Amino acid sequence: MEGLEVTVLLGLATLVGTALAPKLRIATPLLLVIIGLALGFVPQLREIQLPPETVLLLFLPVMLFWESLTTSLRTIRRALRYIVPMSTLLVVASAFGVAWIATLFGMPWQTGLLLGAAVAPPDATAVAALGRLLPQRMFMKLKAESLTNDGTALVVYAIALSLALGENVTGWSITASVLISYLGGAAAGIAVAALAYLALRSTRSTLVINITLLIVPFLAFLLAEFVEASGVLAVVIAGLIVAWMHSRITTAASRRQATAAWPFGVYLLNGALFVLIGLEVQYVVHDIPGRLIGILLLISVAAWIALIVVRYLFLLLFAPFSHPAGGQLFGHNRARIVNTMAGFRGAVSLAIALSVPVTVNGSGDLSGRDAIVFVTAGVILLSLLVQGPMLPAIVRWARLPQDALAEDEYELAQRTISGAALSALDDIADEHGISANVRDRARREGYEMLELANARAYARQQQTDDAQIAELETMLDEPDAADTGPVLEVGQVPPPTVAAASGALGADGTAAASALQMLATSDGIDLSQRSPITQFEEATRLKLALLDRKRTVLQRMRREGTIDDLVVHRIEAHLDLEEVRLSGIEQLD
Repeated sequence: MEGLEVTVLLGLATLVGTALAPKLRIATPLLLVIIGLALGFVPQLREIQLPPETVLLLFLPVMLFWESLTTSLRTIRRALRYIVPMSTLLVVASAFGVAWIATLFGMPWQTGLLLGAAVAPPDATAVAALGRLLPQRMFMKLKAESLTNDGTALVVYAIALSLALGENVTGWSITASVLISYLGGAAAGIAVAALAYLALRSTRSTLVINITLLIVPFLAFLLAEFVEASGVLAVVIAGLIVAWMHSRITTAASRRQATAAWPFGVYLLNGALFVLIGLEVQYVVHDIPGRLIGILLLISVAAWIALIVVRYLFLLLFAPFSHPAGGQLFGHNRARIVNTMAGFRGAVSLAIALSVPVTVNGSGDLSGRDAIVFVTAGVILLSLLVQGPMLPAIVRWARLPQDALAEDEYELAQRTISGAALSALDDIADEHGISANVRDRARREGYEMLELANARAYARQQQTDDAQIAELETMLDEPDAADTGPVLEVGQVPPPTVAAASGALGADGTAAASALQMLATSDGIDLSQRSPITQFEEATRLKLALLDRKRTVLQRMRREGTIDDLVVHRIEAHLDLEEVRLSGIEQLD
């Protein structure tokens, strides 16, 4: 088929899957894989190939870069004791475990190791697409693990390929491969991120900023591949660095544009990739001799089970070393089972399998490239179509503690930046030459928003307490609980008042609020002293200056680790929207 026809076909398949998934109550990636399988029954469509360079150079850089930009850097720092062994030792253990299982079915050791390297790493895009119903901290840890484990898998693949081709492999060559893959990939990512910073630190053009950021993942990948290092790791490192300095090299207008464009583009690429996986599975099934289908299906199921068992045992054995002090959210056995079942395989595994040269042939029918691709595709299908539908039920069964940290931090940040802006209002107004009535109107609006934030925090705390009480009553199985009278609120505190909120800003907060109310309702204010246009311009300048103050405090809280990066992104999106609204239509030049 021609390129345009394939593009239209993938677009229509993605459209159908997106439209039907909510009605069928099935995850969109799962339905897209099924659509790909169904399309594969048409011989002409089955011939659509998925070259490994297409995945590595077109799909992965964009998707991994976006996942890196939207990953919690604080979670990565705090969970390094979890991420490092899971993205290195677990990948090696999984690869060798699958290789051992494959040899039991008659597959040569070198071929089995190639297969193990392909299916060992959980895929970041699959985890991001199917794991969002997990508690946020668990989801972020899984996502960080999936972003960083591909480098290890590619090193194992390179070693296995050398063995399969009969090349000499020594301890020194393995050490060199590991160092080049990791250090070279990290260096390439750092270099490209530094170039992006130098290019963007002095520009305010929305188009220049976003085009530069679009080039970053491809440039990082190509630079790493040029030095024979891990291109995947280079993209991830570049994305994490850009995420850290994002607010300094972008503008509100460019972030608004990127926030609309990147998720849409990544969604389309992701959807097309899942459809292509289904088509590729159909291709390899029809390309394999019928007499081998049964044994390869057995190897696929055995390899999939081995990956689950190895992951669970690894989590169990390394639990004492991977949990931070006082972290009990994911330390029990049910949480380990959820973590185990959330390790999905996806595009990276298929790309590694397709990268196996056709010349890899040993003795026996199970030693060639086709067998590796078939089993890898089978493991991906089992991962997506079995683990995916099972995960929601397993999460409900596990009854993990509610992870309300993000909402708590969001409310804390909102109140903190609002309070900081109010406390600096007089100085900002004097600096920008703002009249008293415009300043006081801004103060009144600020206090109202602060009171709203306080009320929301109190209401959510009360809702949480009520839910905990209801859960305790259910556990105690008290049928007459409804007749026992009013229930005491757990941890109930009086709702914060405007005076209490402003008390943190100054000892005379209550008096200031009262004076403000009298001033706002007084008939003695002569609004004709300045024209409406002048007052509007003053209010706009004041609000923009207050937004800058809020951003300064927000970034300081981020640097101090008080709030998570994802909380910063949420609040920054609201601040950007307000700035674009105040500044007028965005300028793209």
